[in-house]
Amino acid sequence: MTDRKDLKAEGTRNRVAGAAKELEGKARAAVGDATDNGSQHIKGLGQQAKGKVQQGVGKAQQKLNDAVDDDTDQDA
Repeated sequence: MTDRKDLKAEGTRNRVAGAAKELEGKARAAVGDATDNGSQHIKGLGQQAKGKVQQGVGKAQQKLNDAVDDDTDQDA
């Protein structure tokens, strides 16, 4: 299993990478709109969705880490 410290760091990495991916997707969709390129617009929307999912995974990892920390503190 992943070390808790690694889980928190991995959650942070996923949140940051997901936000970047979402931003890239917004830009790609905007370029698709500006150039009337439906394919680029759709790819951009897909990239935004992937970014949101990745951010959600990161948030879940961090919450899991926090929950384990809280449980460990109560056991001590």
